[in-house]
Amino acid sequence: MSGDFKLYLDLQKVVTSDTIPTQKTLELWIRKVLLAIEKEHDEDRELTIRVVGIDEIQSLNRTYRHQNKATNVLSFPFESPAEISLPLLGDLVICHDIVIEEAKQQGKTIEAHWAHMVVHGVLHLKGFDHIDDVEAEVMELLEIKILDGFNIANPYQ
Repeated sequence: MSGDFKLYLDLQKVVTSDTIPTQKTLELWIRKVLLAIEKEHDEDRELTIRVVGIDEIQSLNRTYRHQNKATNVLSFPFESPAEISLPLLGDLVICHDIVIEEAKQQGKTIEAHWAHMVVHGVLHLKGFDHIDDVEAEVMELLEIKILDGFNIANPYQ
């Protein structure tokens, strides 16, 4: 229960920018999410974060969510067969351009919005959703609490 699990992050940057958080920062945000929602912290975890542009995120959103538009983050949870236990959480695809634009529109720092997208995406990988109002409230409260731990303001205000 100490949080001494190993975290393996495969960071894939299709976009080159100095506004993309470092591997170490991303790992810190991911670890905080997992510590906040998991009872046991002794299993290793592995996930991929792919930072992409508008065209790739729109193509993925069209293919997998049947929405022909760009979005900020897509989550692809790994679904292991019942008889196999693997440490894979899944993949997050984050659109660099949309994160930057939304941060500006919402008056947030770029880092704060990146943190929100990572926290939001990891919660999706762990089964949280916002399809109905009750689920949305639970997920948003968790996001607010986790982000507060980094002195990041409530992203929903």
